[in-house]
Amino acid sequence: MSTPPFLTLPRCARALRVATERGGFAALRAEPAGAVRGSALLVPGFTGSKEDFIALLEPLAAAGYRVTAVDQRGQYETGGPDDPAAYAVGALGEDVRALTRALAGEDGDGGPVHLVGHSFGGQVVREAVLAAAVEGPLPWASLTLMSTGAGAIDPAEAARTKLLLDALPVLSLEEIWQVMRQMEEGGGDQKERPAADVAAFLHRRWLANVPRALAVTGGHLVAGPDRVDELAAATAGLPVLVLSGARDYAWPVPAQSGMAERLGARRVVVEDAGHSPNAERPAATAHALAAFWAGDGASPDVV
Repeated sequence: MSTPPFLTLPRCARALRVATERGGFAALRAEPAGAVRGSALLVPGFTGSKEDFIALLEPLAAAGYRVTAVDQRGQYETGGPDDPAAYAVGALGEDVRALTRALAGEDGDGGPVHLVGHSFGGQVVREAVLAAAVEGPLPWASLTLMSTGAGAIDPAEAARTKLLLDALPVLSLEEIWQVMRQMEEGGGDQKERPAADVAAFLHRRWLANVPRALAVTGGHLVAGPDRVDELAAATAGLPVLVLSGARDYAWPVPAQSGMAERLGARRVVVEDAGHSPNAERPAATAHALAAFWAGDGASPDVV
């Protein structure tokens, strides 16, 4: 899961709920102080939330972008039903399409929405694009796949995810949380511990997950199909960016580069970052996104 570096919203941002024809979604919204150059929708990954993007809000707003980060259905403050159909990747893609329509209808001065999906969120936005392509022109200004892959996650990570899937029917989320903490402490992981308020947030966010959503989306991660060739056909003419950290436990970085080649996409690697460059190196990540959205073909491939 991504660990946000802080939780205090910048002055340019606020919490809200975005109303759509598919229900309301908890969100964080950042507004530029001046003219709006464009709008963006940021979609988090498995066990994540809108707060995974909190450190991107201020720099992207400063660059002139109106940014909305959401909790997907079943995550944190959005919630959802105990119905597996609600969390199928295609259904979540329909949520993204509904959010896009809602954002486009709120204010016309932002133009078409730049679509960003992190990790599992990348596969959700892929479904949104594939479904939209069947019906006509795509309603987005660009597509960014961040720290995501062509299909199922790396086998080692899939094995860990299968442990979670096996535990969900027999343990509470609190019991699973305690097991995960014990595994981290006994695994010799020397990564820096988050601040107390962030640690409390991570616990609170985990407990707010809809268990059924974890089961369905986790199942997709370990067995999801490769739909990159379909996406390449669907995004012909749409600017696409594949962005990742220099290392990634979920999808190997070389595999992400291969996906970018298959898509004919721009490729950016964020140095000194892992699976969550949005949280680990937000300034460099925001710079790369803003340059891509602005159509800066001279922007670096490594930041």
